Amino acid sequence: MDQSLPNDLDAFWMPFTNNRWFKEHPRLLDYRSATGHRILDGTAGLWCVNAGHGRPRIVEAVQRQVAVLDYAPTFQLGHPLAFELASRLKQIAPGDLSHVFFTNSGSESVDTALKIALAYHRARGEGTRTRLIGRERGYHGTGFGGISVGGIVNNRKTFGALLPGVDHLPHTHAPEHNAFSRGQPAWGAHLADELERIVALHDASTIAAVIVEPVAGSTGVLVPPQGYLERLRAITQRHGILLIFDEVITGYGRLGTPFAADYFGVLPDIIATAKGLTNGVIPMGAVFAREGVYRAIVDGAGPGIELFHGYTYSGHPIAAAAGIATLDTYRDDGLFERAATLAPVWEEALHSLADAPHVIDIRTLGLIAGIELAPRAGAPTARAMEAFHTAFDRGLLIRVTGDIIALSPPLIITEAEIDQIVTTLRGVLAEVA
Repeated sequence: MDQSLPNDLDAFWMPFTNNRWFKEHPRLLDYRSATGHRILDGTAGLWCVNAGHGRPRIVEAVQRQVAVLDYAPTFQLGHPLAFELASRLKQIAPGDLSHVFFTNSGSESVDTALKIALAYHRARGEGTRTRLIGRERGYHGTGFGGISVGGIVNNRKTFGALLPGVDHLPHTHAPEHNAFSRGQPAWGAHLADELERIVALHDASTIAAVIVEPVAGSTGVLVPPQGYLERLRAITQRHGILLIFDEVITGYGRLGTPFAADYFGVLPDIIATAKGLTNGVIPMGAVFAREGVYRAIVDGAGPGIELFHGYTYSGHPIAAAAGIATLDTYRDDGLFERAATLAPVWEEALHSLADAPHVIDIRTLGLIAGIELAPRAGAPTARAMEAFHTAFDRGLLIRVTGDIIALSPPLIITEAEIDQIVTTLRGVLAEVA
């Protein structure tokens, strides 16, 4: 390859990006923007760099592992770090979520969780339980399983009929009742009762699992109403349906606890995770299964392989090293506790933007925030996207989805940096039309 040729950006087909616009107006990250000014990361990358960037312990662990064992298969073999990481994760998991299946991303974790749910019922002699229930506006990655149970229209509409036998609960976004709520909104627990209607329509004997994000992230930070998750748990238990929490975003300290299941005090049967597991340094995901789920599949199988599922890189040694070092960093720096302490400061600061131009709702929980903007007439999403570009040029990385600004800073953020985020956003919102 001729290294003297300019990089015209054409070869990289970018994900979830307006490629035509970007390649005419590129904004590139390399710790600093292309113009040389520093960028404050208000989104922990893509909800994943919970411990902050460039953490020495994680960097050194990866560097060491590359030299010791760069790859090892985990099909009918193993290596020590995969077992060590699984044991460490078991120690912080809630309840009896004591078995860990490694993946490479949140999308793979979701598809793995769905397959485990189907396998569980089949192993128990209830193979008719094949129906999967998601939720409107839910985001569960981009595999066919994830977009089938997911409920974001643009992620689904291009790709045909998707998986059969999927139904959806209504979403919980109700600004007419809950605008500017702090923490969990008071209105909306009854929306979980829609699951009873779905059960009556299809019969419980056909339903394998319900999957929800405890806090819906990519759709714009939808915080569950008070009592909502508890009702879902009660209904699923009553009908023998597994409850899956997609904690790809909320896992590993985002709410000031190891998992959202801890924060809400609701124990699901399966938890899908990724992102903060390795601090975004190396792709990795992990699916947690309760003891009874694991035992039904493993003990109920005949001789040989119990679950015909896995990935070439499940439990990759370098990813495992990064995961262990990340857990050490969370523990030794007290980052989960730090997030819990900062949460009220974060809430107060973000809600101070209630009087900023275009703001019609603000939602906060833990170290997450969603700022909903009034859409521009005839151009939905345009105002938020302009805010995204303007914020970047002002030295702040935010995330936008529709006309909602989503924020999820690294757990190491300081109160001064929270003030900087709010001050910058106020200026940005005053500038955009």
